[in-house]
Amino acid sequence: MPDTDPIDAFAERLGYTFSTRDNLEAALAHRSWCAETEGVASNERLEFLGDSVLGLVVTDYIYLSYPDLPEGELAKVRSSVVNAQALAEAALNLDLGSAVRLGKGEDASGGREKPSILSDAFEAVIGAIYLDGGWDAASDFVLRMLGTLIEEAAAGPGGQDYKTRLQELAAQHYPDLPRYVVEDDGPDHAKTFHARVYIGPDEQGEGRGRSKKQAEQAAARHAWETLRRVSS
Repeated sequence: MPDTDPIDAFAERLGYTFSTRDNLEAALAHRSWCAETEGVASNERLEFLGDSVLGLVVTDYIYLSYPDLPEGELAKVRSSVVNAQALAEAALNLDLGSAVRLGKGEDASGGREKPSILSDAFEAVIGAIYLDGGWDAASDFVLRMLGTLIEEAAAGPGGQDYKTRLQELAAQHYPDLPRYVVEDDGPDHAKTFHARVYIGPDEQGEGRGRSKKQAEQAAARHAWETLRRVSS
């Protein structure tokens, strides 16, 4: 049985289906490979595009998702996601390195594990998805890959950890602590989660998200805002 093509295998892990392989192949072409392959452009233009798309997707998402977060904290959340280390880790989770086209020297020197190569290629893949499928496709991919990191950053110092806030508020007014019930739907690579939060027998809030944690935070926020008004 012939070995699976690394780019085809990577395309399956992405959770996004390209209309053609052209843009994906271009996103995986490192300049060291292009130097050894006549007539092929590197992924640097797609990296430039992907960097801008990434920044706008993350900025748009955190601006709309965390309306009470001041500008300085929004900037901190964005910088915790839009950086080479975070992108390299996301690339490692996808095993992107196995699909990057590298020159012989770069490959021999461990280029498939270099954070700079991985983060640049990850941005190029974002650019390729944007060109192929538009804003919605690119946004879905970015938030699927980085959404949990965004949530963790936003729930840090000065952030919006509504589960903790709700637990503290509930402890002041109820004998029971919040209890969450979460359901999911959709395919494995694009699940959505729906959470309900109960205090005692009563449902106090609900929310949706791209992860269980995000849905629970959304439900907790709904409940916290409602109960704060009632108890004030």
